Amino acid sequence: MTKSELVADLTGKLPHLTTRDVDFAVNLMLDAIAEALTRGDRVEIRGFGSFSLNYRPARQGRNPKTGEQVEVPAKHVPHFKAGKELRERVQEAAEAAARDQRLRQAA
Repeated sequence: MTKSELVADLTGKLPHLTTRDVDFAVNLMLDAIAEALTRGDRVEIRGFGSFSLNYRPARQGRNPKTGEQVEVPAKHVPHFKAGKELRERVQEAAEAAARDQRLRQAA
């Protein structure tokens, strides 16, 4: 799902809000998460998951085209860990889809 698809989906579920208002709210939320991560904070949304930073130390890498060794600098990268409720919902949906597919194949 893209951001524009998310805005369209939310606009459909919240008909009293305009697309512009929903787009503003989505951008505001994403900006707040990004700002917290740039400060080094952790963002936790209960039932959904948490965003944090992982440190990756410097390492030797290889240019895949030439095979030449290159120095990859150290960096902090955003990391998302799904919450228990989200993991369970995804697992239930995957199991239901697999069950439906088995039933269709058996028929």
